[in-house]
Amino acid sequence: MRGRGAAAALLAALAPASAGAWDGQPFYGYALDGEGPGYPLSLPQTLRATIVVPLAARPVPRANTLAEFYPALAACWRPPASLEDAPDIEITARLSLRRDGSLIGPPRITYARGVGPKTRPTLVHATLDGLSRCLPARITPGLGRAIAGRPVALRFVYRKVDANRPG
Repeated sequence: MRGRGAAAALLAALAPASAGAWDGQPFYGYALDGEGPGYPLSLPQTLRATIVVPLAARPVPRANTLAEFYPALAACWRPPASLEDAPDIEITARLSLRRDGSLIGPPRITYARGVGPKTRPTLVHATLDGLSRCLPARITPGLGRAIAGRPVALRFVYRKVDANRPG
């Protein structure tokens, strides 16, 4: 009956641990060691955003937060003239910046939807041209330190405005 003892030990080890009552304090990590405050909050490895373009409002002249940074990068994106009648276009660019807002290597297009294989290069070139018009990014030194070297995945979503379409 050695198998039953091993099976019982395995089941006991896999049983869910009892959860303690929440003490109202925020949880800052995967584990708390003793009575310490836990791990400090940090930015995720890849910074991601989805921006509807063209922008309805002008971005701030010098971004200090991520909420200001993403529209500042998207401000220069324009739909290619040949694709202005396309109803829905999405394209994602992945890039990385230095502390001063300049590029580390060339941006990469990781996703495109809403265009055919013949018009995809036009969309890719328009997106890369738009990014080059907005770079180096105008950011504060504090934001530069926070995002330096981190991958940024910026998804541009273009929806053609149609008077007959709700929304």
